[in-house]
Amino acid sequence: MSLADKDRIFTNVYGFQPWNLKAAQARGDWDNTKDLIAWGQDKLIEEVKASGLRGRGGAGFPTGMKWSFMPKESKDGRPSFLVINADESEPGSCKDREILRHDPHKLIEGALIAGFAMRARAAYIYVRGEYIREAEVLQAAVDEAYEAGLIGKNAAKSGYDFDVFVHRGAGAYICGEETAMIESLEGKKGQPRLKPPFPAGAGLYGCPTTVNNVESIAVVPTILRRGASWFSSFGRENNKGTKLFQISGHVDKPCVVEEAMSIPFRELIEKHCGGIRGGWDNLLAVIPGGSSVPLVPAAQIIDAPMDFDGLKEVGSGLGTAAVIVMDKSTDIVQAISRLSYFYKHESCGQCTPCREGTGWMWRVMERMRTGDADISEIDTLYEVTKQVEGHTICALGDAAAWPIQGLIKHFRPEMERRIVEKQGGGLMEAAE
Repeated sequence: MSLADKDRIFTNVYGFQPWNLKAAQARGDWDNTKDLIAWGQDKLIEEVKASGLRGRGGAGFPTGMKWSFMPKESKDGRPSFLVINADESEPGSCKDREILRHDPHKLIEGALIAGFAMRARAAYIYVRGEYIREAEVLQAAVDEAYEAGLIGKNAAKSGYDFDVFVHRGAGAYICGEETAMIESLEGKKGQPRLKPPFPAGAGLYGCPTTVNNVESIAVVPTILRRGASWFSSFGRENNKGTKLFQISGHVDKPCVVEEAMSIPFRELIEKHCGGIRGGWDNLLAVIPGGSSVPLVPAAQIIDAPMDFDGLKEVGSGLGTAAVIVMDKSTDIVQAISRLSYFYKHESCGQCTPCREGTGWMWRVMERMRTGDADISEIDTLYEVTKQVEGHTICALGDAAAWPIQGLIKHFRPEMERRIVEKQGGGLMEAAE
């Protein structure tokens, strides 16, 4: 079930070898890129579709289908663009970082091939503001690729002109949303746009644009070299390929590891993390896909397949596959309250339900944490999450609501216990 070393796409994920062009070529990058481009746009898109690759940034939209939305020809002279989302700000997520600093040439080659397939004039890689060293490595790799003639005019001797620009953000979580990222690239405040128009119709500078995650683009050259059927041989139906999992929290060895999709949670943790701290009986809950997906209690997650459908079945999601493991020492209410504060802090303030709701939810969560609340407020809190969820331009409202919904669904007795204890304690003091 688990992945053999020969099938790993990211062979330098731990940085044991240099990141530079020479080392990347020794690992197989930039090998006859010209021949892949010679396949032509339609065949490239069909091969990516056939591989079953779904977006690795959280939403899991089929990558080849997304590419096919781009216009085949420009009727009005507008160029097309590829924007690569390296604004990895989801708490718990740290996979794109490893690609940027240890395997940047995979991303640059992927950008060229994906850009050609979509008839894009250039790629903009939007890097998270806090990723200072990663941005430096990526820029140096881009400079190397230009110097070697792999991008720029007549990229990789393919006859195609293609530029790659590295753009650094300023550390706003909201800029990871594709239209907010486009706004930020244009020099404006990072606030999501209303859709339609979708980016494929009018994106960056009003031109057709596709926004893809770093991992989605970086795996493309390897998929094409090894074939769609190789990639789709991993994982269950509709959940194909390999995936970078980033596992943090209460495991013996936190790590970022490439594994086959659909690997059971227990196997993933046993094989790569040395098990749960204090043993499996000590597991309390897991947030399986970054802070925006609902937590899953231990009993439900242990044998769940780690893929889009498997985690949906247990009421959560794969997201970016940022697995946050919490053992029984965790104050679960405090943990979710802390996430509430993050979403309150990162809301761009454009939509009223999110601007007002995130602050309100956090303040109530803080009272839940200390027990200074009324039991009836738990239902009120749940109702408010439902009024925020689905009522905003982008998914930040959902991301703020879901962790609280997961907490109420699975750990309501713990929330009630605090309130009763606090009230009981108050009564006891009064009696004395």
